[in-house]
Amino acid sequence: MQIFDSVKKSKVPFEPIHPGKASIYVCGPTVYDDAHLGHARSALSFDLLSRTLRALGYEVTLAKNFTDIDDKIIKKIEETGKSLREITDYYIARYLEEMGALGVKRADIEPKATESLDAIEAMIEKLIERGCAYRTESGDVYFDTCADEHYGEISHMLGDEEEARSRLCELKTGEKRHPRDFALWKACAGEKDVCFDTPLGSGRPGWHIECSAMIEKHFQGNGEYTIDIHGGGADLLFPHHENEAAQTRCATGHEIAKYWMHNGFVQIDGEKMSKSLGNSFFLKDALAIYPGELLRFYLIGVHYRNDFNFNEVDLKAAKKRLDKLYRLKKRLLPGKRGEAEESFVGALREAMADDLNTSRALSIVDEMVAAANEALDANAKNKVLKRTLLGNIAFVDELLGFGGSDPYEWFQHGVSTEEKERIEALIAQRNTAKKERDFERADAIRSELQEMDIALMDTPAGTKWEKL
Repeated sequence: MQIFDSVKKSKVPFEPIHPGKASIYVCGPTVYDDAHLGHARSALSFDLLSRTLRALGYEVTLAKNFTDIDDKIIKKIEETGKSLREITDYYIARYLEEMGALGVKRADIEPKATESLDAIEAMIEKLIERGCAYRTESGDVYFDTCADEHYGEISHMLGDEEEARSRLCELKTGEKRHPRDFALWKACAGEKDVCFDTPLGSGRPGWHIECSAMIEKHFQGNGEYTIDIHGGGADLLFPHHENEAAQTRCATGHEIAKYWMHNGFVQIDGEKMSKSLGNSFFLKDALAIYPGELLRFYLIGVHYRNDFNFNEVDLKAAKKRLDKLYRLKKRLLPGKRGEAEESFVGALREAMADDLNTSRALSIVDEMVAAANEALDANAKNKVLKRTLLGNIAFVDELLGFGGSDPYEWFQHGVSTEEKERIEALIAQRNTAKKERDFERADAIRSELQEMDIALMDTPAGTKWEKL
């Protein structure tokens, strides 16, 4: 397995801390609002990573956290009058439901900040003891970035010049000793739901410390590192991941992760997705129109490290491409699934082992579909071939997360419940007419359905239909 390490800025072989095992931590959402396409892109990227590692034989442990205490959540409490738990539970459930619609598998560990306060408090106390953090008169606790001689090496944002660090560490800003110092603990009192009593005093954790503490709580590293891979969106590299790395380094004496991986941004018709631009595309809006499996197929079509430009023209083109796989699957049913072709499985694994080369993987699937249709055209009754092809499609679903739906239902997406009831009723009438040998009536019903853009297929399993 080759992965692109964001710190080394190059593709490197994946050599896990513990042979045969892979530990991954991905920064999850701050749960104060609905998930958007940026959340989906990150979730899909690391879902593909864990699927690939498992397909290559690794025992994978994937953790994805929920930040359930934050300034944005507090603002939501003030706006809605709802409790912290009401807000965060609601958006966590929505996030999991929507990611499930995309075929994103649940993480093995899903820690929450509010359930990790003991670990957070213990790490802050250790940083204070080691002279890497300090209290202010207001009761806040800050990390001293100048106490970490390696600060800046994850993101390379400060440069390598010693003079730059010297200038940085001479400055003071208010209660902070240095401009880049960041809050580990924010003192507060009396605020409903959001102040927690700990040995540090009444307050709540800062954003960065949460991930460091949760990683230390849930993973057992080995000497130099805690986990194998730390992942997230490219926007998290600085300051979030830089700060995480500094905290863990100073508190424990080892690095938080051996490798760092980051997915690219999502743009809407060329503009970076941002609420300030007014074009934040909520995932719920996309799922109301398009199948989650199609959105997954579309989003993974661009390499995870590249920025993604979301537009409906490309999405519709992706639909036509995925339709080809489902038309093949229709030709194979009814039938039993057999073992996938070793050469096909090997080619897909090889593509994904090359830093998740989804472009190559999807081309391999396209080639399989084209070759399969040619083989079926030559011998449509070859049951062994059909079983093998069904095995191929099942492996695609296992590794890439698409192709597992019922092919007939796939072509019915977008038809309302009322329309489906009418279609099914007309099909039942047509079947009755055929039994009574009233072929004129049966043909009239087929024509009526065709006017509704409904195509009928008479199969051994009964009459099937699809939306044209």
